[in-house]
Amino acid sequence: MAKIAFILLCHKDPDAIINQATRLTAVGDCMSIHFDASANPAHFQKIRDALADNPNVTFARKRIKCGWGEWSLVQATLNAVEAALDAFPRATHFYMVSGDCMAIKSAEYTYNFLDAADVDYIESFDYFESDWIKTGMKKERLIYRHFFNERTQKRRFYTSYNLQKSLGLTRDVPNDVQVMIGSQWWCLRRRTVEWIVEFTRKRKDVMRFFRTTWIPDETFFQTLVRHLVPETEIRSRTPTFLMFTDYGMPVTFYNDHYDLLLSQDFLFARKISAEARDLKRRLGDLYAAEGVEFQISNEGRSLFKFLTGRGRIGQRFAPRFWEAESSLGRDRELLIIVSKKWHVGKRLLQKIGQVTGIPTIEYLFDEESCPMPDLGGIQTRLGKRTRHRRALMRMLFDYYDTNRLVVCMDPNNLDLLQDFFSDRSTTRLLEIDCAFSDDYLLGHAKRVGLAGDNTPQDSIDRLLPTIRSDVAFESDQIRDAGFAEYYRISETSGVEENTVAVSRFLSITEDHAKEIAELNHLFAD
Repeated sequence: MAKIAFILLCHKDPDAIINQATRLTAVGDCMSIHFDASANPAHFQKIRDALADNPNVTFARKRIKCGWGEWSLVQATLNAVEAALDAFPRATHFYMVSGDCMAIKSAEYTYNFLDAADVDYIESFDYFESDWIKTGMKKERLIYRHFFNERTQKRRFYTSYNLQKSLGLTRDVPNDVQVMIGSQWWCLRRRTVEWIVEFTRKRKDVMRFFRTTWIPDETFFQTLVRHLVPETEIRSRTPTFLMFTDYGMPVTFYNDHYDLLLSQDFLFARKISAEARDLKRRLGDLYAAEGVEFQISNEGRSLFKFLTGRGRIGQRFAPRFWEAESSLGRDRELLIIVSKKWHVGKRLLQKIGQVTGIPTIEYLFDEESCPMPDLGGIQTRLGKRTRHRRALMRMLFDYYDTNRLVVCMDPNNLDLLQDFFSDRSTTRLLEIDCAFSDDYLLGHAKRVGLAGDNTPQDSIDRLLPTIRSDVAFESDQIRDAGFAEYYRISETSGVEENTVAVSRFLSITEDHAKEIAELNHLFAD
């Protein structure tokens, strides 16, 4: 059975460190602690005194001063790892954690998870080919030597960097090493850790290289594991659940995140708020619990993206030049059906095509798999269709050799609707007002990744009103936009009322419109 040696780097909150070490070692696991040498000495002494009688806790033999982005973080980790190797010969896995991390599964579950596959868990993506780095320096982290900390010695950092850049003082990556990148929160097997330590003693050239790279804790272990371990024995993922805001800051978890955390497909979570005492207590009790079953839904990241995205609705600063100076054509009519229930929109669209013969296209700006004619590549991806929306629409008019075209769109595409209504062509809009049951909204949440089959009921109860509010908000935005030719049919309206709206939308007789409005099961789910 797996036995874990936790590698803990910390620099504050001695009481939390003591509690964390006590909880994790109470079930038989071990911990090696490196406490930052620049932190309060009294705090370190308090930790040592409190854990002195715990045989499952050891300390890095040499403490060093750590700085974000520096080699010192890697060296501190290596010091703690070497202490753990010596002190805990029976440890099978070495798990990197911080003082802000807590287990979100029981020890029993964690051991079964690690025993299920003889692999290492560490994010490891190609440094140059992947898009793991979103902004800021990339190759500059490696090809220039970094002697100063960008956060505490900004002027020296950039003076050194700019001087090397102006003089062309670049360097090559060691020939036999492919630099990788990923999260610094990993879980490695004992054999892998032993290989890494041995490698650090033999390959001084690689060590010299990494000592002057910038943010090496995101590259050093990731590179060495990929260099030393067969690819089939690596799972390129972190076992620690963490998320980042749009500003690159880690998301903090609070007392009401307990059920959400337990349903994620991870063993630990970072970072837990220092004020979330109830959450810490519950998670601390959980690690020692037995017989707990975990329902994994794993919707945490998509749910966070959805909820934080609300309120950020806006338009681009300016239209693209090919959109501003192009038109669908003054004599053309674009007829847009808007429905949140795509199957309802598609049924109505199909019936319109049968009755009127007008060419129809389904959710071309929402559904990648929407059937489209070959238009030379512009139709291949959603992003392309949206960016070149007017050019795409002109090509569809030309392809079908028509001046009238009916398309379906999701109501969240307000910017597209406004763009088409601003064109010289004639644009009409028909909104389909549907009733939304809780079962339908839950199914919608599952389809878009906001919930899963095992999402806790408490999370669902909080999510459904938010989705319902969003649906209503999208409809209100469309109605408030003041579109000149806006029509509406409703599930709660009679056939006669819907017939009038369809007739005006399509500019057809009421007899033909009634044939469309009477479509059986139009609103059925």
